[in-house]
Amino acid sequence: MEEGLKTADPHDLSTYTGWTGIALLYLQLHRVSQEASHLQRALDYVKRTLRILSGRKVTFLCGAAGPLAVGAVVHHKLNNAADSQDCLSRLLQMQRALLSDSQVSDELLCGRSGFLYALLYVNKEMGADTVEESVITKVVAAILASGQQAAAGQNQAERGPLLYEWHHKHYIGAAHGTAGILYMLMQPGSRVQPAVLSGLVRPSIDFVRHQKFRSGNFPSSLSNESDRLVQWCHGAPGALHLLLLASKVFQEEKYLKEALDCGDVIWQRGLLRKGDGLCHGAAGNGYAFLSLYRLTGERKHLYRYCKFAEWCLAYGTHGCRIPDRPYSLFEGMAGVIYFLSEVAHPEDACFPAFEL
Repeated sequence: MEEGLKTADPHDLSTYTGWTGIALLYLQLHRVSQEASHLQRALDYVKRTLRILSGRKVTFLCGAAGPLAVGAVVHHKLNNAADSQDCLSRLLQMQRALLSDSQVSDELLCGRSGFLYALLYVNKEMGADTVEESVITKVVAAILASGQQAAAGQNQAERGPLLYEWHHKHYIGAAHGTAGILYMLMQPGSRVQPAVLSGLVRPSIDFVRHQKFRSGNFPSSLSNESDRLVQWCHGAPGALHLLLLASKVFQEEKYLKEALDCGDVIWQRGLLRKGDGLCHGAAGNGYAFLSLYRLTGERKHLYRYCKFAEWCLAYGTHGCRIPDRPYSLFEGMAGVIYFLSEVAHPEDACFPAFEL
């Protein structure tokens, strides 16, 4: 991976395909090994991103929020208080533009939910009150207001009380769509009021559930009848995470049952010709089994994770398509290494830049 990164885009600072994603990988390797050299390597990549930080994108995966959030965490772990606080202050300053720009979308990859994840990630890694509740509440309110506005005038019995659009499509999946947005709203750190969860979020989850194909998979967007994509960004793997969290939040068996059904779909169809990466590959799909194992404790899911890990260990031998950024976190080898590192402590596994 390090050898391949010598030819990577020097200006790509993103978590998705750039240097912040590599810093996040080294943070993970430090977590599972406690080797100081991994934390130092994370710092090296953080410094690289902060030197070239620019642009208006606000999300953890594709914008400046990712480098600043990861930078704050790495400096915090190294007891560099001033540098950590500087990254945090710059992150919080992005909120004003996020809330005032009506052109900002809501989904995880490029929108408000991606900024919300950055705030929740900082609180998870640095302490629950590092980002004040009022800051998080304003972002959540903007996401809810946007969803209600898009749903206004629609038949809510058919579409649900929250509706989200990206590039003129109503996407369903985790990366670009409703599943990822609702997943962030249900996070305990988002502090959404119970009445809002039951009145807005829950019926919107039920709307997503009702889009399921007879095969158990989910379409990429409303009115799309293609049952082809089984990957974290589109299809059952992203829906599984939403349903699992819904089963915890609402304590209803139907959500867990449908998440288990998604797991069976992934087991049958989840080894992809697209490759082994996190966004649309075997590693991202394999995280579904780790999430199921973490919640249920059933060893079947751990076994399925191990079989997907075995597939990934034969990296580059399956005739899969070579990704555009073959060494990156979400498209390439860095994500596979991240996925394989979870074998050390599968009960603590966490899909990067998504699960908390």
